[in-house]
Amino acid sequence: MSNEEVRRLYEEHSSALIGYACALLGVRASAEDVVHAVFFKLIRENKPLANPVPYVFRAVRNTALNVRRQEVRQTKLEDEAAWFESVNGTSESALAVQEALVALPDLQREAVVLHIWCGMTFAEIADLAQVPPDTAASRYKYGLSKLGELLASRGGR
Repeated sequence: MSNEEVRRLYEEHSSALIGYACALLGVRASAEDVVHAVFFKLIRENKPLANPVPYVFRAVRNTALNVRRQEVRQTKLEDEAAWFESVNGTSESALAVQEALVALPDLQREAVVLHIWCGMTFAEIADLAQVPPDTAASRYKYGLSKLGELLASRGGR
């Protein structure tokens, strides 16, 4: 896209894109940063786009989700409320699972949580993540395996 096409796209859609990013991030300044980063990348790459409007919405979504993930990683676990309630009242076990889940790669953690705690099938997880069902199942399998290793290395607390 030429700089002029990018400018027009920004003028026509920046308000809606910032609103969308705000809905994902909850902070207007961060939303504006995300939209500006997407448009800066469009200018820098200078490549033609067949469908620029859907492309920029997807790019804003992906960039905003990346920002959100980075912010979550920067939050201390101790400051967070417990994710799970322990069945037998032992919060130490629930905290150990939570700490191990935080250590998993994002995609594996997503698959494990959606399957175990949300009761989703691999087909439902695949639809949500826009991947084949086998990929969702593999993410779950590897995540569960790594989760077991992490819990074992912490002494099974």
